[in-house]
Amino acid sequence: MNRELPITNPTNAALMARRRAAVARGVGQAHDIFVARGLNAEVWDVEGRRYLDFAGGIAVLNTGHCHPRIIDAVKAQLDQYTHTCFQVLAYEPYVELAERLNALAPGAFTKKTVFLSTGAEAVENTVKIARAYTKRPGIIAFNGGYHGRTLLTLGLTGKVAPYKTGFGPFPGEVFHALFPNELYGVSVDDALHSVELLFKNDIEAERVAAFIIEPVQGEGGFHVAPNAFIAGLKALADRHGILLIADEVQTGAGRTGTWFASEQWPVAPDLIACAKSLAGGFPLSAVIGRAEVMDAPAPGGLGGTYAGSPIGCAAALAVLETFEEDRLLQRCQALGERLRAGLKAIAARVPAIGDVRGLGSMLAIELFQGGPTRQPDADLTRRVVTEAARRGLILLSCGTHGNVIRILVPLTAPDAQVDEGLQILADSFAAVS
Repeated sequence: MNRELPITNPTNAALMARRRAAVARGVGQAHDIFVARGLNAEVWDVEGRRYLDFAGGIAVLNTGHCHPRIIDAVKAQLDQYTHTCFQVLAYEPYVELAERLNALAPGAFTKKTVFLSTGAEAVENTVKIARAYTKRPGIIAFNGGYHGRTLLTLGLTGKVAPYKTGFGPFPGEVFHALFPNELYGVSVDDALHSVELLFKNDIEAERVAAFIIEPVQGEGGFHVAPNAFIAGLKALADRHGILLIADEVQTGAGRTGTWFASEQWPVAPDLIACAKSLAGGFPLSAVIGRAEVMDAPAPGGLGGTYAGSPIGCAAALAVLETFEEDRLLQRCQALGERLRAGLKAIAARVPAIGDVRGLGSMLAIELFQGGPTRQPDADLTRRVVTEAARRGLILLSCGTHGNVIRILVPLTAPDAQVDEGLQILADSFAAVS
């Protein structure tokens, strides 16, 4: 058998042709670009072209591409050991990282942590832990929420296309309430009332283990959960013995101006799922929560072969050090103000931009067609994202209607590159509008 691989032709088009022939169709791709290297907020493709990266690997690179402190930590760990499975032979970086996250998580109560590999895995484990603690099956999630691609997390996700299409049936005892969204006419009271209706029509409150909610919806369009809604939700939770889970897979690790976005809530969640930027590009996720809740599963009920990889733990400890040494939480707040001002300046010139929103440096703009009905404009959104890439700026769209452009530039990006990216975005609107 001829096992020779095809001779590499270093062009994006040639590599895309090989990709289509070799990779499953269900793996989407936002841009027909193959990366050769990355540094901080810049990437270069295989043809040598430079791009500004305002996607950050979908919120994974808050510390940028190849941060030297993180790379050095990973290299040092590689020289010691790469894998033992923590449940077989333990290692100190796992414990140290758990101690650090327990101290950082909101709430004046004792906490414990478990490490896993992916965001979906962390979310699934919050459900397992909540069910083990409450001895109840039901989970209430929210419209527009995104929680992962596994069957359980797809059941939690409140958006059908493209994630849930063709993959059902999904696990039972998962219900969806309204997420408050003033832009689309859903008030805080409406959303809380929808939870009460679930108790009346679908599942009694005494059988609900947990509410799960993103502090800022990711794929759903960067809608921020109002503090009044979180307070009302926690009041319902306390009244009925229900846990509150914060899905911080995308908002965690400093993206919103605090290490956890739920630090900005008026109440503390019982469990937090965290991943993405936690380890600066290396696969690692975590569940952090009340000690008595976290200890509900029996020994052997949590974990995984690669869960809490020593490489990921070393990278995450370096991420925490980077946030402290480089004052990245303060940088996040300043960057957010700069981005918001820039996006609002663009919106003042582009009538299609109907909203600029977000928290910290997790910001987005939503596009609408003109006229009295103000319909979501997914087509313009696609054209702007495509044009921006052509001009050297990597962006991602999102939202239930596909009409939101999100900004996830590394917090370490210099102001000059942030301004350059905003100018490319403005020029892209001018070119396609």
